Amino acid sequence: MQISTGTVIGGQVVVAGVPLVEGAVVTVLSREAEESFTLSQEDKYELVAALAQIARGEFVSAEELLESLRKYD
Repeated sequence: MQISTGTVIGGQVVVAGVPLVEGAVVTVLSREAEESFTLSQEDKYELVAALAQIARGEFVSAEELLESLRKYD
């Protein structure tokens, strides 16, 4: 798992300097024109660790999360 920054060029996301294999599935998080979005190095490590947990199946479904929140209504 890796976190990279890309730029939209000609309607396609271009990630410079990152070897991505043809057909790789990626997730794109975009910001609005007036928004800024930055992560500290620590935040990046935490995000990568959380993604690894998800890949291992260590997560709750949206339904389980919503059910657990209903206790606090």
